[in-house]
Amino acid sequence: MEKAVVLKNITKRFPGIVANDDITLEINRGEIHAIVGENGAGKSTLMKILAGLYQPDEGEIYIFGKKEKITSPNRAIELKIGMVHQHFMLVGRFTVLENIILGAETARGIKIDWKKSREEIEKLCKLYNFLIDLDAKVEEISVGVAQRVEILKVLYRGADILVLDEPTAVLAPQEVKELFNNLRRLKEEGKTIIFISHKLDEVLEIADRITVLRRGKVVGTVLPQEVNKEQLAKMMVGRPVLFKLDKEDTVKKNVILEVQDLCVEDEKRKLAVGNVSFKIHSGEIYGIAGVEGNGQRELAEAIIGLREISKGDIAVKGESVKNLSIRERRKKGIAFIPEDRHKQGLILPMKVWENTILGIHRKKEFYDPPRLKVERAKEYARALVEEYNVMLASIEQPIEGLSGGNQQKVVLGRELSQDPVVVIAAHPTRGLDIGASEFVYNELLRLRKEGKAILLISADLDEVLSLSDRVGVMYGGRIVAEFKPEEISLEEIGVYMLGGYKKDGETL
Repeated sequence: MEKAVVLKNITKRFPGIVANDDITLEINRGEIHAIVGENGAGKSTLMKILAGLYQPDEGEIYIFGKKEKITSPNRAIELKIGMVHQHFMLVGRFTVLENIILGAETARGIKIDWKKSREEIEKLCKLYNFLIDLDAKVEEISVGVAQRVEILKVLYRGADILVLDEPTAVLAPQEVKELFNNLRRLKEEGKTIIFISHKLDEVLEIADRITVLRRGKVVGTVLPQEVNKEQLAKMMVGRPVLFKLDKEDTVKKNVILEVQDLCVEDEKRKLAVGNVSFKIHSGEIYGIAGVEGNGQRELAEAIIGLREISKGDIAVKGESVKNLSIRERRKKGIAFIPEDRHKQGLILPMKVWENTILGIHRKKEFYDPPRLKVERAKEYARALVEEYNVMLASIEQPIEGLSGGNQQKVVLGRELSQDPVVVIAAHPTRGLDIGASEFVYNELLRLRKEGKAILLISADLDEVLSLSDRVGVMYGGRIVAEFKPEEISLEEIGVYMLGGYKKDGETL
């Protein structure tokens, strides 16, 4: 069988860490090859080498049998390698057509040949059965459609090898099914797909072969029919992982967090949250499910105080906090795990220890005006790093040098160590491997057992259903359904998430 990609003895070092350690990997033409591993295992580094974003320190790369040096992303495109990133690289105000051809325009003289470009893209849509309105603005399309646009972008550039980084992270169940159908069609047309994911059920469903990385090395390559989820997880983290959460019954007495008739506008002054109301009791996890972009971010930011509310109220233990500052709300016991750790959770150029005390640096424990108690802060950071098993070279290194999952652990440790009464957890396991996710789940369940009120916002339906006591589905800025996890199927939730139910419960 012809090899599309051969990586031979690839080694890549960063200060204090070997990200890829003598990795050898073969990927066949026309297969879906999954790469899995825990955070810091080297998956992203390896794919960035293939995409021309990094250069290996040692080793060789062969593309369709020919030895190559991939010195830049442009060189990767020339070699027919295309990467679909987890965070889409699309311009919201441009149309689908404009986004697809951006940077690869077909010209007729000094003008763009729109007709020819449209014809080429329409051929691709027909070939792969992509139903997309090319004239729609990207800011108006769903997340699932946006992902198809990203795939079309790399196909338009002639990619034969597609690298998909966490492609199902923000999709509803129906959209995942559609994506897998599209990937199978691409495979039938001879395309090679490298599929990076933390979701082992999906990997076992879609992949032809699975390669497991651990701590920068290849543990092995297996066929999905030869392993189950538990075996795959053990290969990834080096120990058995429990998939059944120990969710004990709790006494749900007092209302801790109450949101009443909340209305919040987005950056464009459009209504993002419309008359949302819910209560969370002590010892309860209230989950919000929904496709991203339906008001979840604005809801979380309004509760912590990052965004003004235009109507309604937010109360903690019966006391309104809507007019309090963020600092005052934190003093009332609200902890916040933001969906975007880079923008709202961390200051990337700062050191790890400095990030562990962000927002709590004025506490007496760390602050003796006008000086910061640096040694005390570092002691706290070392304890947090150890407790949360953060993989790093030193607490003195800039936090931007940590993997995304390890950055998330620092945010979690900082927020959950302050004994909050309310925890707003927005996508708390985004970018985390299965072992780290298990740790986060157990932390949230521990807080629940201690009587905390937890608002869990996640695009991962399995996560919401397995952790939550009650679930609300957000669509178009409103909660369109509320239920207990055992009362509804994944398919029904998916219909609500995509706006497919009327108020009377009939499908649209």
